[in-house]
Amino acid sequence: MPAFLKKVIAITVLLTTFSCIGFLFWYSEWRYALPTPVPDAYHAVAVGEHIDISAKFTAKKNEPVFLHFFNPDCPCSRFNVPHFKELAETYGKQISFAVVVMMKDKEYTEEEIRKKFGITVPILFDTSIARDCGVYSTPQAVLLTADQSLYYRGNYNKSRYCADKKTNYAQTAIEALLTNSQQPVFNTYALTAYGCSLPGQSCKK
Repeated sequence: MPAFLKKVIAITVLLTTFSCIGFLFWYSEWRYALPTPVPDAYHAVAVGEHIDISAKFTAKKNEPVFLHFFNPDCPCSRFNVPHFKELAETYGKQISFAVVVMMKDKEYTEEEIRKKFGITVPILFDTSIARDCGVYSTPQAVLLTADQSLYYRGNYNKSRYCADKKTNYAQTAIEALLTNSQQPVFNTYALTAYGCSLPGQSCKK
């Protein structure tokens, strides 16, 4: 085979490979930039509504609760882990943090999740907590007051990589609650669910 033809084939293979990689990256970005479809049987839970999770998670006495809804198989959830861990480390002495694992087909043990993701806070496997809190996507943050009223449910950040410091919605909610400030008014980017649908749920067309 002539050297020129070999170069043409090699360049063609490289261009095709990079094109495929570029398409997959674009598709992934496009897919997760869209709002998560709302499930058929979704029941909305309003801010201020009482959510009794005392039988499912025991918080430290008189502390707010921060629940991180997490699917180990969801890319958005995996991108979010460092940001969540930073929040737990920063505010862990004032708030009871817990991870709620949302999965169906693939099973993970608590030990596997701790080892793989370096999570040190309590890990819960009761998926009914998502329904109690009105969560239908991962990752999602839920902040409850000390008397278990819903204070915030939404996204961590406008960027799925949590790279935009100006839109740290979950942290803003935490700061406002801890300082007894006026409850923030969040925009659609904070309150519209983005990410992965919960495993096994059917969604509205």
